[in-house]
Amino acid sequence: MDWFLWMMCLAMCGVVSGAKFEDLYQPSWATDHVVYEGDVIGLRLDNFSGAGFESKSKYMFGKVSIQIKLVEGDSAGTVTAFYMSSDGPNHNEFDFEFLGNTTGEPYLLQTNIYVNGVGNREQRLDLWFDPTTDFHTYSILWNQRIVVFMVDETPIRVHKNLEDKGIPFAKDQAMGVYSSIWNADDWATQGGLVKTDWSHAPFVASYKGFVIDACECPTSNDLSKCSNDKRFWWDEPTLSELSLHQSHQLVWVRANHMVYDYCFDATRFPVTPLECQHHRHL
Repeated sequence: MDWFLWMMCLAMCGVVSGAKFEDLYQPSWATDHVVYEGDVIGLRLDNFSGAGFESKSKYMFGKVSIQIKLVEGDSAGTVTAFYMSSDGPNHNEFDFEFLGNTTGEPYLLQTNIYVNGVGNREQRLDLWFDPTTDFHTYSILWNQRIVVFMVDETPIRVHKNLEDKGIPFAKDQAMGVYSSIWNADDWATQGGLVKTDWSHAPFVASYKGFVIDACECPTSNDLSKCSNDKRFWWDEPTLSELSLHQSHQLVWVRANHMVYDYCFDATRFPVTPLECQHHRHL
C-alpha cells in the first residue's frame, strides 16, 4: 500500500495511532493512584488501592503497543497487566500479566487467551532482560487469522484461527485496551506462598509509548467496517503467519524461557486441549 492510500485509510477507516496518553486512554479506577510525569504515566499500588486505565474506544483487529517499566525491587504479590478485552460474560480477552517477585528473582510473564468467556490457556515465561530497569515494548497483533503476542517485536506466543477444526476464534467482539496494577498475593508469587511486603509500597509501574494502530469501533454496530476489508495493513496475507525469522525467534523463546504451558499440564487437562494439538505444529 502506498503512502497516500495509507493516509487515506487513517482518515477514513477508523484507524487510531497516537503517542499521548490522553489521546487514547483515560483512568478507569483509583484516579488518585494514577501519576502523570510528562509523557510517562505511573500506576501506583499501596495497601489502600491499585489503579488502572482504559482506552477511550474499542477496536476490531490491528496492533496495540505500550512501553512498560515494571515495579523495581521487591514486587512479590503484585500483578501488572496489559490486555485487550470485550464486555460481558462471553467476552474475548488477550492478556499480558507480569507477576512480581522478591528482589533478585525474575519477573514471570503470563499470557492468557479467552474466547467466548473461556480462558485457562496460560503460558508463563521468564524474560531475557530485567524489565524493571528500563522500558520495553509489549504488543498484541490481532487479525482474522492470528493473534501474536510480542516483546520488543519478538513473538512469544501465537494463537491461530482454527475454526476449520471446530475451535472458536476471537473475531466477533470489539475490544478495549486496558492496564492495571493490583495486589494478588494469594496466587501471583510462588503460588501465593510469598506475600506482598507493604513496607516497600508504593509499588509503581511506569508507561509511555502509547500506540493503537487498529480499526476503531465506537459501537457494536460498527463491526462490519473492520472485517473483510483489505484496506488494512494487518489483513495482508503475509500476516496470517509468522515470517521465517519470527518463527525462529518463537522457537528460541519457547526453548529457553518458557516455564509453563497449559498444553502440557496433564493434571489440569488429562485430555490435551484440541487447540494445543494443532498449535504444536505451528
